[in-house]
Amino acid sequence: MLELRGITKSYGGRRVLDDVGFDVAPKRLTGFVGGNGAGKTTTMRIALGVLESEGGQVQLDGAPISDGDRRRFGYMPEERGLYPKMKVAEQIAYLARLHGYSKADADQNATALLEQLGLGERLDDKVETLSLGNQQRAQIAAALVHDPEVLILDEPFSGLDPLAVDVVAGVLQERAAQGVAVLFSSHQLDVVERLCDDLVIIAAGTIRAAGSADELRAAHAGHRYELHTSGDAGWLRDEPGVSVVDFAAGSAVFDVDDDETAQRVLRRAVDGSHVKSFAPRHPTLAQIFKEVIQ
Repeated sequence: MLELRGITKSYGGRRVLDDVGFDVAPKRLTGFVGGNGAGKTTTMRIALGVLESEGGQVQLDGAPISDGDRRRFGYMPEERGLYPKMKVAEQIAYLARLHGYSKADADQNATALLEQLGLGERLDDKVETLSLGNQQRAQIAAALVHDPEVLILDEPFSGLDPLAVDVVAGVLQERAAQGVAVLFSSHQLDVVERLCDDLVIIAAGTIRAAGSADELRAAHAGHRYELHTSGDAGWLRDEPGVSVVDFAAGSAVFDVDDDETAQRVLRRAVDGSHVKSFAPRHPTLAQIFKEVIQ
């Protein structure tokens, strides 16, 4: 497990990270979200050892991270860093060789990974001839080719079309299932919500929320419910302690003052018609994000 504890960092007297701490667990995808300048990239670079923090610790499985540990990390920066004149497969294999792979194993890893990412027909093309989306896929391959145990990706879905997003998402999910701890940042909240087991929200250099996706949805659910019945739910408009948000025939979304009101609504619904469903309405990640950064 990758653990960040009490990380602080300043630039020119301005505190850009303040007591940042969260975990990135094996076999889980952790989404790291925040606005521009929130501190995501700085946090990732400190975790990788590219930047030094002024306080706090980065640990792997409870121990301070060594240089040897970081060789087991895979990193994709937001800025593309591949050699434009090299052939795609040649470059990815070269990066595997730098991590100690034999030429045969490096070539095999690079080819298999590029094919999995949908670049099987572009192996012998120079990087500079690829579209921006395909360069992004190659950049992801560069982070993965040495089979890292911890994977840190800065905006991996940037510039990808929906089909490419699905391909890359499938690769990351497969790596997580194999035991890799995956942390990635993204501005695409719908993708983060769809993929992630855990979420970390940062704003102005501080962590505003962190935990499993289900925990955060439950914590920010409030008292909003959704009711579907076989009858007319119009009576909800006159129910004490109820504020209807959305209404259509036998369906309604509404806020209640407290749990007791919700139970009273459910009892009345059951008495008056067949209840198809009654459940809390969990907020989307976008709604949680707006709530915690205010």
